Amino acid sequence: MALQKIQNQHHRLSILRALEALGYRSNDSMIQDTCEAFHNIMSRDQVRTNLGWLAEQGLVSVENVGDIMNATLLSRGQDVAQGKSFVEGVKRPSA
Repeated sequence: MALQKIQNQHHRLSILRALEALGYRSNDSMIQDTCEAFHNIMSRDQVRTNLGWLAEQGLVSVENVGDIMNATLLSRGQDVAQGKSFVEGVKRPSA
């Protein structure tokens, strides 16, 4: 259980950083590929589940268009990605 918690924290930070790298808005497929480039491998279902969790925390907004989930990084999410603020459940970025 502890390993899953750590993995989720890393995945969530990776998603926030991916959105930052992708110009603050992208779809779940691009987010998945970008996270993989950061060596953080996730299934599409894991990406979508974590995007939903991040949206509940007010870090991203999500919009479903057909079978595609679009996400937008919110200012609070950018602050967390950059280590300016902390949300329990998201890994703090390393210095």
